[in-house]
Amino acid sequence: MLCIVQARMSSKRLKGKTLLKMKGKPLLERVLSNLVLSKKIKKIVIATSNKKSDNKIVNFCKKKNFLFTRGPLANVALRYIQTLKIYPCDEFLRISGDSPFINHKIIDKIITLSKKKKFDVYTNTFPRTFPKGHSVEIINTNSFLKNYKHFNKYQKEHLTSYFYKENKRFIIRNLKSKKNMSHLNLSVDTKEDFIRLSKNI
Repeated sequence: MLCIVQARMSSKRLKGKTLLKMKGKPLLERVLSNLVLSKKIKKIVIATSNKKSDNKIVNFCKKKNFLFTRGPLANVALRYIQTLKIYPCDEFLRISGDSPFINHKIIDKIITLSKKKKFDVYTNTFPRTFPKGHSVEIINTNSFLKNYKHFNKYQKEHLTSYFYKENKRFIIRNLKSKKNMSHLNLSVDTKEDFIRLSKNI
């Protein structure tokens, strides 16, 4: 399974959060450290932007020997398309670079389930029962490429939102947690999130 991690330095609510150090380790490195524990992920690629501000992410990837691609800042979907041209696959895993507690066991379970049934998107967010920051989305490459032309500006930045909005047209499968933990936030969106989650490491 190809895992594409989207990351940028110009987050509006917490600039530079991608490489902010949580107990001595950059946020993105914590995400990647959890992803490499997966038994099902075969390749990890960080998809960042062409903006000068994201040179720091590229330097981080080079230093840590992680694959990376660069594309438009706002058009995240096109970033993914460019990545898929370099690393073609039938489906891919989408992970956000602000999820330092992403759970490799959940990832492996969804990857295993995705091999058994046809789908356009296989996720654990529709509806959400896992914490924010444990979000996993596997997207059928053909479905993604075929429908990209219909994406509006918002959907190009949030590439699965089109599928969820038009869910009656697509096969969307969802892994449900035994206990509803959707009220928990384990992703870093704000300075408050960063401070709060750093205490749990």
